[in-house]
Parts: sequence; C-alpha cells; structure tokens
Amino acid sequence: QVQLLESGGGLVQAGDSLRLSCASSRRSFTDYAVAWFRQSPGQEREFVAAISRSGSGTYYADSVKGRGTISRDNAKITVHLQLNSLKPEDTAVYYCAARRTILTAAPNTQAEWYQYWGQGTQVTVSS
Repeated sequence: QVQLLESGGGLVQAGDSLRLSCASSRRSFTDYAVAWFRQSPGQEREFVAAISRSGSGTYYADSVKGRGTISRDNAKITVHLQLNSLKPEDTAVYYCAARRTILTAAPNTQAEWYQYWGQGTQVTVSS
C-alpha cells in the first residue's frame, strides 16, 4: 500500500501561483508514475498533469498547458505541480495519484489506471 499526501493548496487570487506537492513515505515511490487530477463541486474528476516514473515524460491537460509544470524530486520522494497564472476556474480539490510502472511507460491521463490516491488538497482562486 502506498500512501500519498498532498499539500500546498490554499486560497489565492487570480494571477497568483501555487506549488502543490505529493509526498510518499516509501522509497519505492520512485518506481511509480504520478498524476494530478482535480474535481470541482458537481463536476467529474479531471486530469491535470502526469509524469512518468523516470521523470522524462510529462503530459498536461489543455486547461493548464503553458501554466503548469509537473516535476519529481526522487531524492525527496515527492512530486510537485507548479501552477501559475491561476484562474477562478482552477478552483478544485487537487488529488495526487500513482501507479507502479516499468521505467519506459508513458504518462497516463486516465484516472482508472492509477492504483493509489491521496486525500486531496483544496485550491481556491478568487477573482
């Protein structure tokens, strides 16, 4: 069982930036592909960004492309999501998800592919 803990959410103004973090206590987290999803009230969970196990492959939803950067710090067994130029429509609970993969696996955008999920961190962007 892999436990994921998100942090970094909060209340910000439009145009601000946030860095979300997803941490795991297990060193084997470096063997996992990781993604961020988000969910707003009354909406389905949607893909935001994903990073491969190696860190060399990343993929972004169109909604955050150019504003978001996903990265991983394997020394700290943490994955980050930097979001810039935040908009009110970015308001959501952001979830970290992970799945153990082979080294060459590409990032995956489908929620059902991921095995483990964190509890989420709230991001609220005021206009």
